[in-house]
Amino acid sequence: MSIGIIGRKIGMTQIFDEKGYAIPATLLKVGPCTVTQIKQTKEHAKIQIGYEYIQPNKLNKPIIGHFKVNKLPCFKHLIEYKSNNWKELSIGQIINVSQLNKNNYVNISGISIGKGFSGYQKRHHFHRGPMSHGSKNHRQPGSIGAGTTPGRVFPGKKMAGRMGNTKVSIKNISILDIDTKHNIVVIKGSVPGKKGNIIYIHQR
Repeated sequence: MSIGIIGRKIGMTQIFDEKGYAIPATLLKVGPCTVTQIKQTKEHAKIQIGYEYIQPNKLNKPIIGHFKVNKLPCFKHLIEYKSNNWKELSIGQIINVSQLNKNNYVNISGISIGKGFSGYQKRHHFHRGPMSHGSKNHRQPGSIGAGTTPGRVFPGKKMAGRMGNTKVSIKNISILDIDTKHNIVVIKGSVPGKKGNIIYIHQR
């Protein structure tokens, strides 16, 4: 069954396998989440899940009414995912880490760490200019125009600008371990975002 679940990034560590190799791992505090809405179509259904309880006075009236109709508590974070086996789910059902299959891969999405306004070398890995012999072009971009015709800079030109703080998705990540008692999932490798960031896990 296709499962979507929300959690937070705890941090990174390393674990050692049977051969003694160090494997980089990320700890995630995942769920429990509650099914808040099910929209059915002919081909699939959109499952909405909520994560982390919040006081109603911190939400607007439409969101409060959305939870009140289904007689559910208010949640801070909501997200939707598509599922073909929605008949096994119902509104108000709890989804936790025990429903994840340790032998299957997962896709993880999160907001990457913001780097602020970054230059060409850092943002696009441009080569630097010569550092000696009177050169004054060390970290400049060089020419950005396309000549007299068309006499403008094309949209999408790689230039300095804001780096990071965007949604990043990583597919086919292995699950190393699942702790159902503390709702912790150990993921192989790194996950987008810094400690405490909200992450979304999807497993088909």
